[in-house]
This record gives sequence, C-alpha cells and structure tokens, in this order.
Amino acid sequence: MTRFVTACLLALAGLLAPFATAPASAQAERCPKLVAGSPFLAPPEPRALPAAYLQPREVSLSYIGHSTFLIETVGGVTVATDYNDYARPDVVPRVATMNRAHLTHYSLNPDPGIEYVLKGWREDRDPVHYDMEVGDLWIGNLQTNIRDWEGGTIRNGNSIFVFRAADLCIAHLGHLHHLLTEQDLGALGRIDVVLAPVDGSYTLDVDGMVEVLKKLESPVVIPMHYFNQATLERFLEHFASSKYAIRRENSPTLVLSRASLPTQPTVIVLPGH
Repeated sequence: MTRFVTACLLALAGLLAPFATAPASAQAERCPKLVAGSPFLAPPEPRALPAAYLQPREVSLSYIGHSTFLIETVGGVTVATDYNDYARPDVVPRVATMNRAHLTHYSLNPDPGIEYVLKGWREDRDPVHYDMEVGDLWIGNLQTNIRDWEGGTIRNGNSIFVFRAADLCIAHLGHLHHLLTEQDLGALGRIDVVLAPVDGSYTLDVDGMVEVLKKLESPVVIPMHYFNQATLERFLEHFASSKYAIRRENSPTLVLSRASLPTQPTVIVLPGH
C-alpha cells in the first residue's frame, strides 16, 4: 500500500512540475483571459470625470487626438501613446510610446522631461521587447509589421503596447496593418480595453479591423485614427447589427475600473479624431 501511495505522489508531482517551474515572467507578459463580471449584474458605466477623482482600482483614459491617449494611474504614472509633435497632452508624461509609421506617431524631439521614451521599433528591424514596471503600471508590447510607401513590408515596424494597471489591461494597436495570428492573440491574452485605428486605409481595412476586434473579445473598444465623421460612421456601421453596443461620450476622459466594464461588448466613441 505504501509503495502504491508513493507511486501516486510521484506521478502527481510529475504532472504539476511544468506549472511549478514556469517562470513568473511568462505570466507578467500577458493579461490572462478572465470574465469581466457576472452577466446577470449590470455594472456601473465608466465615469467621465477628471483624473483627479481617481479612486483605488481605477485608471483614467483621455483621448488627445489622432492616436494619442493620456493614461493616468492612481499612483500618478502618466503615459502618452503614439507621442508626436502634433497632438500632445497638456502635461509632460512620465512615459511616451511611439510607432514608426510616420510623424504623427513619433517625435524626433520628445520633451526632455519624459522619463521613459519607448520606441515601438528598431532601426535595424530586429525585434524590440518591453517588459517593465513604472510605479503601479506594467508596460509590454507585441510587434507587428507595417507597409512602406512602395507597398513593401517593414518588419517589426509597429508595436501593440499593452498597459496593465488596477487589474485592467489596455492595448493600443498603434498603426496596425494586418490581421493578428492565433499566436498573437494568445500572447496578448485578456485585453479589457482596446484602442483601435479605424481609418480603413492607412492602417488595416475596416473589415480586417472588425475581425481583429471581434477576436480580441474586449469589453470596451475605443476608436481612434479617423480623419472625419464619415470615416467613423463607416466603421460603426459594422457593429449596427452585432452584439456590440455603441455609446458616444461628451467628454474625452473616461475613468475605468474592472467593476465598470460593460457585460455587453461596447464601442465607446470619445470626442475628437
């Protein structure tokens, strides 16, 4: 009997070994897929309030314009996405992320007060990888390719930056030019809020972008990178007969928390483009 119990324990240890030895960094690189909340309870809607009103477990997200957002955490960390010389927040962010596509997505002269300038590409086209913590914010990235002006491919020219704070995962798709693979989707894991370029021409076409968003299964989609109202409405038409709700806000700032994530996937339109 003792030999049988010993054998069972050894077998169980063998089954658990891969999980026990998995490095912690492997989990830090992704936001695991979790249920946002009970489908039977309607959560409160994201609050359109200034970031000064942030409470624990909340994140502020403000649309500055084009593809630039200002993310603010309870701990006071500020991030400007696709930081450039044309659309900048009023504050100097602690972190600035950039993408290669063109000058409305990066700056050659970032403000010297920025502590971390994170370029989503390398000049030699080799991969760039971020896995870093700044205060109460974690930042990672997934690289994708972009087209050049002649129709060729620039490998690793774009980064999807992922920001995790207050148990929320926010993904900025950058200047995405192609569909995501199953491997890409697995690496991204659970994304609660996705910031998506919806112009349908300079980035991925509208049908392709809608496919990407539906595969990500994020509770909140926020359109960006559109040049006029007609472009935005063309994108929104794809969700008119789907399970997605559409909500238009009067304020460019949202205060988000896990408790406020909608149980029905929702496209939230913030003023500006």
